[in-house]
Amino acid sequence: MAIQTQIEQKLAALTPELLQVENESHMHNVPANSETHFKVTLVSDSFEAMMPVKRHQQIYALLADELSGPVHALALHLYTPTEWQARGGARPDSPNCRGGEK
Repeated sequence: MAIQTQIEQKLAALTPELLQVENESHMHNVPANSETHFKVTLVSDSFEAMMPVKRHQQIYALLADELSGPVHALALHLYTPTEWQARGGARPDSPNCRGGEK
């Protein structure tokens, strides 16, 4: 099973209103078809009354296997529905890779 699919399936446990898992490996100095760099945008009621660091810790716990193995980088954009609406349904773009050129 693809790493991206594993991530999506595990994060579905948070009953997200929105879940986007983007493989950004192609933007980095890694072999073709790698699954090492991901961006996750997740909007869920489960984040209500939870500080951002606790949200991140929850995701890290769910994805512990992936983070201890194939996943090198994970950008997390985690919002409540109210926060997401206040942002106009937009998350930040990823910065350019600074780890070398292909």
